[in-house]
Amino acid sequence: MTIQYDTIQVGDTLPALELPPVDRKTLALFAGASGDHNAVHIDIDYARRAGMPDVFAHGMLSMAWLGRLLTQWVDQRQLREFGVRFVGITHIGHRIVCTGHVVEKFEAEGERRVRLEIQSANQYGEPRVVGDAVFSL
Repeated sequence: MTIQYDTIQVGDTLPALELPPVDRKTLALFAGASGDHNAVHIDIDYARRAGMPDVFAHGMLSMAWLGRLLTQWVDQRQLREFGVRFVGITHIGHRIVCTGHVVEKFEAEGERRVRLEIQSANQYGEPRVVGDAVFSL
């Protein structure tokens, strides 16, 4: 299905992206793929010495999940802006759901665009990452 500017309305929602529970394997694979081997994400002893109960997800992994939410909705070549704020820690066992909705339709630089508010939240409904994105339609 191709998303069209004329059929999109402010308030429309993106299909949610529901992820399996965060586990150590996911963190290890992301560390290898990203080159981010910060011990707080992969070494439980290090994480505990830092005052955490266990390792936790990389912030950029959470941003990548939101990127997947967006690019499953519209082709990545149409993405014009994408920014986030990290507002909570994604712990081992969290089941993350990424959501988004249209908050604005406008024209800029000769393009018809939409602005989205996006977020990831855990199974308790607690936001972990919030942000926005702009797509050309």
